[in-house]
Amino acid sequence: MFRVSSKALVLAVMAAPLWAADLPFEEPVFPDVDAAQVELGQLLFYDPILSGSKTVSCATCHHPKFATGDGVSLGLGDGAKGLGPDRVADPKNLPEQRIPRNAPPLFNLGATEFTVFFHDGRLEEDARRPSGIRTPLGTEMEMGFASALSAQSMFPVLSADEMAGHYSENEVSQAVRQGLITGPGGAWDLLAQRIEAIPEYRARFDDVIGDAPIHFTDISDAVAVFLDFEWRGVASPFDLYLRNGTDTEPAAMRGMDLFYGKAQCADCHTGRFQTDHDFHAIAMPQIGPGKAARFESHAQDTGRMRVTGDAQDAYAFRTPPLRNVAQTAPYGHSGAYASLEAVVRHHLDPVASLRSYDIGQAIMPGFDADDMRVLNDPAEVERIAAANDLAPVNLNDAEVDDILAFLHALTDPQSIRGALGIPATVPSGLPVDQ
Repeated sequence: MFRVSSKALVLAVMAAPLWAADLPFEEPVFPDVDAAQVELGQLLFYDPILSGSKTVSCATCHHPKFATGDGVSLGLGDGAKGLGPDRVADPKNLPEQRIPRNAPPLFNLGATEFTVFFHDGRLEEDARRPSGIRTPLGTEMEMGFASALSAQSMFPVLSADEMAGHYSENEVSQAVRQGLITGPGGAWDLLAQRIEAIPEYRARFDDVIGDAPIHFTDISDAVAVFLDFEWRGVASPFDLYLRNGTDTEPAAMRGMDLFYGKAQCADCHTGRFQTDHDFHAIAMPQIGPGKAARFESHAQDTGRMRVTGDAQDAYAFRTPPLRNVAQTAPYGHSGAYASLEAVVRHHLDPVASLRSYDIGQAIMPGFDADDMRVLNDPAEVERIAAANDLAPVNLNDAEVDDILAFLHALTDPQSIRGALGIPATVPSGLPVDQ
């Protein structure tokens, strides 16, 4: 079993950088973490035991090999084999569809400024709710999650396409399809019982929560603490520039001036991690199955509007943070663009880019699906175009190259490697995606 010294882990956590007092952006703030809980979360993150059929872990779609993503536009969860672009559908257990949205990277999600999650923001901190979190479960939401990050980390286990599986193949997927999520006998409780029954997990939880029965929030809290600790990206050349004025290469410095000036990137990509945590419609091409309930037959993804019901939010998606962005392709809520240059150029004239889009710019793992339903529907394409609120920007090729150089300067190699890495084994004994 891979273990890290608890003493070393605590020392690493406490080794905060000495930030300059006059930074143009606020310092990132991360919570304190417990070493035993971090180690426990690491094992849970890589353990397929949290999926309905015990074949998919969190790491399957958020793997260090792919900078905490999966390297494809729209992934395959339950019913597939392999990692990244090599992942293909299992002919003996075919997926029902692709995962509808691109797997977002996991860097810096433990920073206190991150209070809104998922491409459409359907989960966020909300002090008006009894649980302190607004989620798709509404008033049925479980109490006791330590943070919104903890709550969001456990919604993929409820998704048939991601981790829960087909209706007939396991007790977790059956509970989900019957609407039994929370409470005794619900999907989360069934998964907690699995963990409780594994002696090593029980022993590790003893170090974190004592001898109390394992509740699902204990599992999600451990995963969230691991996510926070493992992928903190605060040592890129850009961070070093902010910390002590260290210039990076000239092209990146020119690109930074463009990013925060003429190119207007910072109108949305603002703050320490280049996100305003808000939602914007930028005519991103829609590919794949869209975001629809099982009883719906369309392939639309109207983004934020599915959460708010407000037509003004149609086709708006959350501004992604940009730390390590050069390593986290493909880009966009649907992963429409496989290259960083392509998605930058999309921002220069979103409507024109939408209308000329070629799905050859995406990376789609092996699965027989109609991924062009929306793009072959002129009326829907026009609705996406009409919602765009990003004005065209005129940049020449040299300026685009400079912006790309700046975006590469947001790469923090240590955070991409991760703090603890991939465990060789996990307590369930199930295979670990290496």
